[in-house]
Amino acid sequence: MSRTITISLPVTDLNASKAFYAAIGFVNNAQFTDDTAALMVCSESINVMLLTHAKWRTFTTRPIPPNTSSEVALNISCDSREAVDAMNASAAANGGTADINTVEDHGSMYGRDFADPDGHLWGAVWMDLSAMASGQ
Repeated sequence: MSRTITISLPVTDLNASKAFYAAIGFVNNAQFTDDTAALMVCSESINVMLLTHAKWRTFTTRPIPPNTSSEVALNISCDSREAVDAMNASAAANGGTADINTVEDHGSMYGRDFADPDGHLWGAVWMDLSAMASGQ
């Protein structure tokens, strides 16, 4: 069995969060979705489980941080610079906040950070691995 990762995130508005993640390219897996949680699939090995605050609290008593804090930055690879820009624009158009940090453009690596509606930090990143291997 290959390993997968599922990132669980507390969300204030499940439907808005489902729409946000669908807009940036994730697909809802209805088999694991109800009125308290939604499994959003990024790839065969990466998923995001969106949990209402009430559902989140059934897993931990630790406090849900405010949407202005950052515990972790989640980065996702994109196929091109244009795909990075498109994901960032889609995030902004669907309840998120675009360019929460300075755009990173290092020639062979390009990235833009955005926040989802609950303030979870995401980075869309493109890398030209052939240029990086040659030291460019």
